[in-house]
Amino acid sequence: MSQRSRATLRVATAFFLSGFAALVYQLAWQRLLFVVIGVDIESVTIVVSTFMLGLGLGALLGGALADRWPARILLAFCLFEGAIAAYGLVSVDLLQACAALFAGLSRPAAAALSFALLLLPTVCMGATLPMLVAHAWRSSGNVGVSTGTLYFINTLGAATGALAIGFFLLYWLDLRQAVWLAAALNAAASLIVASALRGRAAA
Repeated sequence: MSQRSRATLRVATAFFLSGFAALVYQLAWQRLLFVVIGVDIESVTIVVSTFMLGLGLGALLGGALADRWPARILLAFCLFEGAIAAYGLVSVDLLQACAALFAGLSRPAAAALSFALLLLPTVCMGATLPMLVAHAWRSSGNVGVSTGTLYFINTLGAATGALAIGFFLLYWLDLRQAVWLAAALNAAASLIVASALRGRAAA
């Protein structure tokens, strides 16, 4: 296998792990937030909308970074994955510590607080796809293939993560441990892409 093929495989593996971790986070954080804001159609809407809004803003940020610093976009991916991992390690304690702040809040205020708590990690998650699409497009020259392939890999990882936490992980782990597992996967994704960067530099 050529150096370029190995690097591509590493990036694909990292993005699968990133997608897996993202869905573990989403479901775990939903459960934590439901404890303090309740479980009804409005609270579900708040949590899911918060996650989607952060991902959308992150996609805009990732695209802007890819345009401005194309040669350093894989390094940016490593840093963003590392930031997600760092947040994941403290997220359970943070969300539980903020439980008292939700007491008595109106729905709009609860939505704003949820968004503030999840802004950093969801923006970082949303930024990773356009970063890697830009990198893959420069390598292959075909934006359609690059986007489709990466989206498939990330979605496959996300689906696997959703199945894993829904049917397996929470039988063996508590929410804190599941989130720590997701953080470990983000850290692994960062290290895998960093190894690809080192290999490219050595070549």
